[in-house]
Amino acid sequence: MTILLLGSGGREHAFAWKMIQSPLCDTLFVAPGNAGTATIANNIDISPTDFDAIKAFVLQEKVEMVVVGPEDPLVKGIYDFFLNDAELKHIPVIGPSKIGAQLEGSKEFAKEFLIKHNIPTAAYDSFTAETVEKGCEFLETLQPPYVLKADGLAAGKGVLIIHDLAEAKEELRNMLVHQKFGDASSKVVIEEFLDGIELSCFVLTDGKNYKILPTAKDYKRIGEGDTGLNTGGMGAVSPVPYVDAVLMEKIETRIVKPTIDGFQKDGIPYKGFVFIGLINVNNEPIVIEYNVRMGDPETEVVIPRLKTDLVELFLAVANEKLDEITLEIDERSATTIMVVSGGYPEDFEKGKVISGLENIQDSIVFHAGTKLENGNVVSNGGRVLTVTSYGNDFEEAIKKSYQNIDKLNFDKMYFRKDIGNDLK
Repeated sequence: MTILLLGSGGREHAFAWKMIQSPLCDTLFVAPGNAGTATIANNIDISPTDFDAIKAFVLQEKVEMVVVGPEDPLVKGIYDFFLNDAELKHIPVIGPSKIGAQLEGSKEFAKEFLIKHNIPTAAYDSFTAETVEKGCEFLETLQPPYVLKADGLAAGKGVLIIHDLAEAKEELRNMLVHQKFGDASSKVVIEEFLDGIELSCFVLTDGKNYKILPTAKDYKRIGEGDTGLNTGGMGAVSPVPYVDAVLMEKIETRIVKPTIDGFQKDGIPYKGFVFIGLINVNNEPIVIEYNVRMGDPETEVVIPRLKTDLVELFLAVANEKLDEITLEIDERSATTIMVVSGGYPEDFEKGKVISGLENIQDSIVFHAGTKLENGNVVSNGGRVLTVTSYGNDFEEAIKKSYQNIDKLNFDKMYFRKDIGNDLK
């Protein structure tokens, strides 16, 4: 098969790395890709949201499947674009329909779906600029800390957790009236704070059947000890050591199954990944949010633990035959540490030459924000590289990742040195 993969991050490099191992994949194109995907696939300079350019390329190269990495093209409706085009409708798109993608595209839509299908989630209400004062009154009914979420896509940065009531009211006004997150915060969801341990549950579904992928835990804060600003993710561990069979059974029966059943009841076409952000409160799993694609950097630990052919899985999703496949998982732990540009997630510089990649042993380097320039691999984003390792347990795996990071270098390179410490 000739396959087109959309995206440019570590998630997409991990997908590409796995997909080219499949005998079903003859040619893999990545749009736009990065310096890592360039070494194993064919990078194409097309934006994942330029649907017309994607159509022209797909027809020209006789692409037989499109796999969507990031959320933007899904929320903008790439699945429907293919389905409603006579020349494209026979080509499967791995990713949900536009309405399905609203589970990530709108926090309010997701909360309404959760409540409708009796899936456990935090109490909430939503507000606009017109009802901002009612929002302030609602905050007064809650116990601190206060959780404010921009309704739309805000690149993982639209969630604020605030301990002071006056500050929470001020930030609510900033989001709604002063458009702190632009259009993404034209509506804001306020919800009760849940105290527990977060984890990520990843599901692949053909809309009827589903497979639960390995669990993972990521680390969002820039600073050690989970301090500082939120990022796209600074590292991840899979499996999550404290998730036992009892908790997994609760997650499947109370959350995963009702979610997939909900797609069918609501007539939502959904062929792709569901990433369920959970919090474990006294051994009771509660949904914090849905994402409609794989997480990053969680993909970089989940996909390496899949023994099953990924392209075969995607074909089964396209043909609604996922129930016919047995998922095989590597029993080893996998960990990944993200190496970022100095200053990230605020202002940072690009174009820093990266050295030491050829010295990596017994780990896999997935490129996130990189590009090739004059024969050099240079930084091209906030999150630059992620170093994934296997181990008999997560501590052994993490040790390998840190040993290999010591061989890498670029100006102002930064990484957290405490990933996994909370699990020991």
